[in-house]
Amino acid sequence: MVNISKLEFMALDISGKNYVSWILDAEIHLDAMGLGNTIKDVNPLNEASSKEKAKAMIFLRHHLDEGLKAEYLTGKDPADLWNNLKERYDHQKMVILPRARFDWLRFRL
Repeated sequence: MVNISKLEFMALDISGKNYVSWILDAEIHLDAMGLGNTIKDVNPLNEASSKEKAKAMIFLRHHLDEGLKAEYLTGKDPADLWNNLKERYDHQKMVILPRARFDWLRFRL
């Protein structure tokens, strides 16, 4: 099935190679939509409504690779999806970021 609506940013690849940029884009977009609290750790004073959680889940799933959508098909809480993806791909920061910094320092024009 083809995605008819346009993506605001690139979907998260199943290999996780674009995880660092994806997580930043997703967090910024959710905050802009007023849904940033749906992916944060549960705070009893700031509980997101079920409508907000549904909107956030739709947004996140829309920006996932088809393979990841199938893998996380049964989840209904955006915070759980966020944490599962973090567990799976967060090591990318330790692999990609130092290499990018190294390349940037040695970049010559």
